[in-house]
Amino acid sequence: MKCGIVGLPNVGKSTLFNCLSNAKAQSANYPFCTIEPNLGTVSVPDPRLVKLEELVNPERVVPAVVEIVDIAGLVKGASKGEGLGNQFLANIRECEAIIHVLRCFENSNIVHVEGSVNPIRDKEIIDIELQLKDLETLAKAVDKAKKYIKSGKKEDVLAYETLEKLQKFIEDGRNAREFPADDLMKPIIDDIHLLTKKPILYVCNVDENSVKNGNEWIPKIEEMAKNEGAEMVVLAAQIEADINELETFEERQMFLEELGLEEPGVNRLIRKAYELLKLQTYFTAGVKEVRAWTIEKGWTAPQAAGVIHTDFEKGFIRAEVIKFDDFVKYGSETKVKEAGKLSVEGKDYIVQDGDVMHFRFNV
Repeated sequence: MKCGIVGLPNVGKSTLFNCLSNAKAQSANYPFCTIEPNLGTVSVPDPRLVKLEELVNPERVVPAVVEIVDIAGLVKGASKGEGLGNQFLANIRECEAIIHVLRCFENSNIVHVEGSVNPIRDKEIIDIELQLKDLETLAKAVDKAKKYIKSGKKEDVLAYETLEKLQKFIEDGRNAREFPADDLMKPIIDDIHLLTKKPILYVCNVDENSVKNGNEWIPKIEEMAKNEGAEMVVLAAQIEADINELETFEERQMFLEELGLEEPGVNRLIRKAYELLKLQTYFTAGVKEVRAWTIEKGWTAPQAAGVIHTDFEKGFIRAEVIKFDDFVKYGSETKVKEAGKLSVEGKDYIVQDGDVMHFRFNV
């Protein structure tokens, strides 16, 4: 499950990627600095993991991770192969969600590919290119669906009508993620993997003076994101880069306090990205290891067990489950059991975010 960082050239994508992953993607003041997509595996900041470490005192702690891809900057005409358009669109297709970086700061030393700072316009440039590519995909899908309606089957007629409506919707300059689809229409749309259907998180890259109180662009982007049902985060990539250079946790905290911030912006960004991918965490907690495991929302106990090892899923017998709050309240697994707060769950149990689990299996 990967998030792709996208945006016009020189908006701060690679700087942000470096802060997220500590993988030193080349970052420079000219377009197309990022040629190959850089892939970073990013730890998900989770205060619950810190609390479990305090209580269990394990030999090691392993956080959940999410994969972030830094993709080459896109320009007008990408859908027709301009710049690195074809490569950009292929890279984004392989990602499950999009982090769209918008430049919301003035700096005469950093060239803007469009000649001026206007994040709303920049967002529309990328939208149009993705929409044009989606319309190519839809044209083929509509032609194919049209051949099947002669069968008279309800599902074939619905598929054709749904794709035709969606085609008109995108022609009007809208994104597929905004299209009002019912439960019967959703699988039809999901099946053609449109770029503008992917969930999106807007990142407003601001200067140091705007990181706490915002600037003129923030309310406009907030409104735009709200209308799309999208999320947004405000941060200053350059500040994040400065924080990244500091050696100790204490130095970072002092720096944040001076700026009036509680935590680095990338922490909020990573958590939002994790949610964007519809992921959640369960924990295992023992003296050898406290670990956060990543699963998709709605997974059952055997599926969650399979993330540890396929044998756990194949030979699943039961799961012993402690709610995170109960673990913290009572302070140990033994005391949770004594209080009667440990539950034994079977194959149909839907794992909840924050569950502390122990699996019984037999192979």
